[in-house]
Amino acid sequence: MIKIEILRVENLSKIYGKGDTAVNALDCVSFSVTKGEFIAVVGPSGSGKSTLLHILGGVDKPTQGRVFIEDTDIYALDETKLAIFRRRQIGLIYQFYNLIPVLSVKENITLPLLLDGRKPDRDQLERIISTLGLSDRLDYLPNQLSGGQQQRVSIGRALIGNPALMLADEPTGNLDSKNSAEIIELLKLFNKKLKQTLIVITHDERIALQADRVMTMEDGKITKDEVIRS
Repeated sequence: MIKIEILRVENLSKIYGKGDTAVNALDCVSFSVTKGEFIAVVGPSGSGKSTLLHILGGVDKPTQGRVFIEDTDIYALDETKLAIFRRRQIGLIYQFYNLIPVLSVKENITLPLLLDGRKPDRDQLERIISTLGLSDRLDYLPNQLSGGQQQRVSIGRALIGNPALMLADEPTGNLDSKNSAEIIELLKLFNKKLKQTLIVITHDERIALQADRVMTMEDGKITKDEVIRS
């Protein structure tokens, strides 16, 4: 099987502050990811995991270095083109869901398409909603849902545009063990079924061990990059 590179990171650095108060959050990080990989990024708090994810997701600019997603140098784009690229090619899942409280489940899921002036593909929308177990919750508002259900909605929102890359920052950090297991199973399902490339930041070793590859970060650097299964 031919492996297609979907993400390439070159000499990525991020420095916050200046002079004596400068913090080197990322220090010359380089790696690549092939289509369909499930990667877990682990490491202690302050190791640079979330900074890396935010830069990969186009929401925080690097001090230096380059990020290529499907051969597009995303930080060579202007703000408008980057916003469009991010909406179309990157799916983000956060620990605290980040749903719009006044929008229904269906509206939250389809929001990226609506912002882009596109209509959802009905078959795809129904397939995602059914897989997520949300068919009977479409008209509910976020505050009418459990934490696990809200995270399912955020997964649907991340998937609806068929992104090149799906990024999850501690997606189970706000959930109990039962819901955590269900969310990870769903992410794995979309990873295997749709060949969805997935990078997950996690403190949970049980989640990391389910990935194809585990990258360990310390002090802004990748200190270990280990393939668990191929």
